Amino acid sequence: MRRVAFPPVPPWAVAAVDGLAILGFTIAGVLSHRGALPPSALAEDALPLLGGWFAAAAVFRLYGRRTRRALLLTWAVGIPAGVLVRAAALGRLGEPRQLAFLVTTLALSLVFVLAARALVALAYRGKVITPRRANEPR
Repeated sequence: MRRVAFPPVPPWAVAAVDGLAILGFTIAGVLSHRGALPPSALAEDALPLLGGWFAAAAVFRLYGRRTRRALLLTWAVGIPAGVLVRAAALGRLGEPRQLAFLVTTLALSLVFVLAARALVALAYRGKVITPRRANEPR
């Protein structure tokens, strides 16, 4: 689990993978509900989730610590915070279906993040990704 959750790549690369995973989840959700990908819908869903994720990641030092605890805390705090911001921005705080959106978002965002990290770990293991040392020329 550790190798999958924390692939041996620089912290900025793991952060980029997480961001792309959350963006991928958002794109899948917007497409499944709207049948299209309007930029406004993508922004209203992706920006709060990404903001919540990376704010929580900073608080729990996810990319510095690389612990399961930091990952789970980032997920458990950041995703609900993003869902709350999204609901407030869209004027949907009192809607009962926001609970279903929260549960779905919690479950699937974790699946997307772990799957994306697993792909990076597999690519590294298969030498598709080769780490570069700080003193090596580009």
